Amino acid sequence: MSSEELAPINEQDFKDLKERMKLIVDADPKQYHNDFSLRRYLRAFKTTDDAFQSIFPLQAILKTNKWRETYGVDKLAEMDRSQLEKKARLLRHRDCVGRPVIYIPAKNHSSERDIDELTRFIVYNLEEACKKCFEEVTDRLCIVFDLAEFSTSCMDYQLVQNLIWLLGKHFPERLGVCLIINSPGLFSTIWPAIRVLLDDNTAKKVKFVADEVELCQYLIPDILPTDM
Repeated sequence: MSSEELAPINEQDFKDLKERMKLIVDADPKQYHNDFSLRRYLRAFKTTDDAFQSIFPLQAILKTNKWRETYGVDKLAEMDRSQLEKKARLLRHRDCVGRPVIYIPAKNHSSERDIDELTRFIVYNLEEACKKCFEEVTDRLCIVFDLAEFSTSCMDYQLVQNLIWLLGKHFPERLGVCLIINSPGLFSTIWPAIRVLLDDNTAKKVKFVADEVELCQYLIPDILPTDM
C-alpha cells in the first residue's frame, strides 16, 4: 500500500467553508483550522442538502473547538500516565503509508478501570498522533488492536464506544486504517456488537489481519512493541 484514496470534496463547498471560517477566526484566532482540517470536516459531515454543505461542517468544527477547550485537550500532556502506559502507545515508527501508529494491546485492558482517566489517555494518544502527521503526505492514523491473549475479561465495551465517538465527533476522518491482529475465534462472537456501532465508512477501514505476511501490507511487524 503506497497511497491513500480520499473521498473527493466539492471545491466550491471548501471555498464557502473557508470563507465562513475566516470570519470567525478574524474575531477569535483560537478557532483556526488549516485547509487539511477543513477538508476532513467536509468529508465527515457532508450533507445531501446543497444549501448546508458548508454549514454542517462549520457547526461540527465549532463544537469540537468548544469540546477541546472544556475537556482541556491542550493540558493532557500534564496528566500522570505512569499507570496507563501499557494500555496504549504511540509508536516511534509509521506504517507503510506514513501514518502514525497507535498500538493497543487488548490483554492489558478490562472493565475494572477509571474510564474517564483512560479516555483522557486515549485522547492524549490521538492528539499526539495527529501532531506527528505529515499532512502533505497523509493526515490519517493507523490504530492497531492486538488481540493476543484476548479473553472476555479483556473486553472493555465502554472504552471502544468512547473511541468510536471520539473519532467520529472530534477527530473526524483521522482514521486511515484499524488493524485487528492475532484475533482468536472467540472474538467473532464479540465483533457483531462492535460492528453495529460503526458507520459503513468506518467499518471499511477495519481490517482483520490473518498473519504476518498480510500485516506487511500495512506495516513492518518489527515496529510493534514486545514489552507491553
